[in-house]
Amino acid sequence: MIAYIFIAFIVIICIQFVYYIFIFGSFAFFKNKPTKNHFNQPVSVLICAKNEAENLKKNIPFFTNQNYSIFELVLINDSSSDNTLEVMEQFKNESSISIKIVNITANKQFREGKKQALTQGIKAASYKHLLFSDADCKPLSRNWITEMTSNFNTQHKIILGFGAYRKIKKSILNKFIRFETLLTAIQYFSYAKIGIPYMGVGRNLAYTKSLFFDVNGFAKHMKIKSGDDDLFINQTATKKNTTICYSKDSYTESTPKTTFRSWIQQKRRHISTATYYKPLHKFLLAVFYSSQVLFWVLGIILLLNLYKWSIVGFLIFIRFLFLYITIGFSAKKLNEIDLVLLIPFYEIFLIFTQMFIFIKNLISKPTHW
Repeated sequence: MIAYIFIAFIVIICIQFVYYIFIFGSFAFFKNKPTKNHFNQPVSVLICAKNEAENLKKNIPFFTNQNYSIFELVLINDSSSDNTLEVMEQFKNESSISIKIVNITANKQFREGKKQALTQGIKAASYKHLLFSDADCKPLSRNWITEMTSNFNTQHKIILGFGAYRKIKKSILNKFIRFETLLTAIQYFSYAKIGIPYMGVGRNLAYTKSLFFDVNGFAKHMKIKSGDDDLFINQTATKKNTTICYSKDSYTESTPKTTFRSWIQQKRRHISTATYYKPLHKFLLAVFYSSQVLFWVLGIILLLNLYKWSIVGFLIFIRFLFLYITIGFSAKKLNEIDLVLLIPFYEIFLIFTQMFIFIKNLISKPTHW
């Protein structure tokens, strides 16, 4: 029996090698070349908000202060019960740039949700190139619009960006959140690099208005409350029409959750959409997660039994070597290098957290915006 476990362990190491070196390595070891495309067409920046008055007060100035020639800010109020609409109107009255407000009123008989609100915002947008973020986000550079939209061309209709989370000192939860975000970014950037893009994040994402209407917007998954970003990209992104942007001036930064419970609720919503991904994407993601779990389980069993312990120990060392190299290079690209030291600790935490979320989602459906 133990011999079969040893063979299975070797297979798992090989699978992990393929993922970390060949798939994730496509991003980690890729040298970003400065774009030669001087994109100067007008852009619509869309932000959908529901009860986000305080976040809008803090973050809208970072959007209105962008160093870009022609752009508008489309603010979508999705039936807020606080003074979100009033905050939007105040910025519109006081700002020197064009701000358009789309106000979605509550309908007690029919709850539309964020996708319908975003659809109305996209329809109202004046320009054909759209850039998306969230109310709790801010661009980290005045050149954010320039960096993201410079990747548009006749072929690329979708731009996948990086949405970081603000660093909080002496917070282990913050490091967990940021590591999960880093690993997710490594995955969707890497899959896009090898020609099978599967998701993006709505806090830093761009695509064309024509693409949105060519696929009838969110129609195929309108009944699914979440997934205005990842399901839309999963549906529409191809090897030819999608590219990535991870230059430091292209980042946005969001306010992270400060309690484990609120973060779990957020991740439950995010993970619930994965069941609607294309079969190939679900297969690749499932194999990677399974190989992570089995690496730890089988490795521990073999070490406890001292079965070929020198070979097992060497294989574990090799696995951690390419794990550190791949994530280390990626973390440097995405300015998350402080997470590298304790990667095994974060990995174990993330494995158990995701397992808990999967089980929890099977028992009860997560709540959504």
